Amino acid sequence: MKINHHYLNLPENYLFSEVAKRTREFQACFPDVSIIKLSIGDVSRPLPGVVVQAMKRACTEMGHGKTFRGYGPEIGYPWLRDAIAKHYREQFQVELDVDEIIISDGAKSDLSNLLDIFDHNATVAMCDPVYPVYLESNVMLGRKPQFFYATAINNFLPLPDEHITADIIYLCNPANPTGVCYSRAQLKQWVDFARQRQSVIIYDAAYACFINDSNLPHSIYEIDGARECAIEVNSFSKMAGFTGVRCGYTIVPKNLCTSDGVSLNQLWRRRQTTKFNGVSYIVQRGAEAALTPVGLQSINKNLAYYRRNVCLIRKTLDQLHWSYVGGIHSPYVWVRCPGYRTAWECFDFLLKTTGIVCTPGVGFGTAGESYIRLTGFNTYANTRTACQRLLALQNQKMHE
Repeated sequence: MKINHHYLNLPENYLFSEVAKRTREFQACFPDVSIIKLSIGDVSRPLPGVVVQAMKRACTEMGHGKTFRGYGPEIGYPWLRDAIAKHYREQFQVELDVDEIIISDGAKSDLSNLLDIFDHNATVAMCDPVYPVYLESNVMLGRKPQFFYATAINNFLPLPDEHITADIIYLCNPANPTGVCYSRAQLKQWVDFARQRQSVIIYDAAYACFINDSNLPHSIYEIDGARECAIEVNSFSKMAGFTGVRCGYTIVPKNLCTSDGVSLNQLWRRRQTTKFNGVSYIVQRGAEAALTPVGLQSINKNLAYYRRNVCLIRKTLDQLHWSYVGGIHSPYVWVRCPGYRTAWECFDFLLKTTGIVCTPGVGFGTAGESYIRLTGFNTYANTRTACQRLLALQNQKMHE
């Protein structure tokens, strides 16, 4: 039996699985320690009430012969795609054709599955540090990605340069893990670069809901020329609390074609209709409700809750005089490890001395070796307790 030997080039554990494993081992040894997770980007606020009610109604429909539904459209029900198009038009002044929107079970799946429509010999470039799915899904195909590095030197916002020669370019904005956000002018540089090189940008907008400034772009299609070079991936996970419900979407413009005229929209649609049976009717009704005025009002309250958490984390880091970026238009704060040479050493230190679980930056790439990521997705009470524990370190020498 032959296997895909490229899987053997992957790390033994997915980053967040390793974090969870080490946390479990610590908890087993010290069961009395109260653990606070400021690590994985999972939400803590419940679903908006209007979403729950819509899903309940959909469940009731599924229990009656006249309203029961079996297989739905693989690319998503038209009414949800209409709601997304309306949201983009009203919130971002971006016009989308409904057929350019294809519903999925989340951004993570699409970011990997999109690779199916490209030649296996296609080259790919991505940021370091990077969301592990970008890297590992390409490693599974035997690709060796090119990297552009986010460091303090470029304010963690790398811009295109002549060394990038890839067919596919991954961008995440606001960025995971660094929490920083590109301006319109900076994104325009990436769009112009991709068009000149005939590259395709896979644009991860999963955290765009945290952008709290109308001068910053929420969608890459707010940038002139993006429709000729960019695929946008988005999700209801962070926006509406769907991490455990699963619903996302990918936008592939109809005028995005290969140099010989092949439509990427048609290829992605063909891939999904072959390999995916679609998101459940119940979930899609919930997603539709999330985009109603009442749903968006509830969503904004939840986003404000997480922003409050992140603001508290940033204030605490300022008091500690720890260097960091992010946390303004993002749920993530990218923190320079205080007094420690490696991210895992800092992870162990915080876990053992405070019971706080962070994410070691090296898990996102070599440029993250001296950093950790903190998240504002926990409850406010837990976040406040975690910050109090961090402040208790103020009089300790971090290198001891």
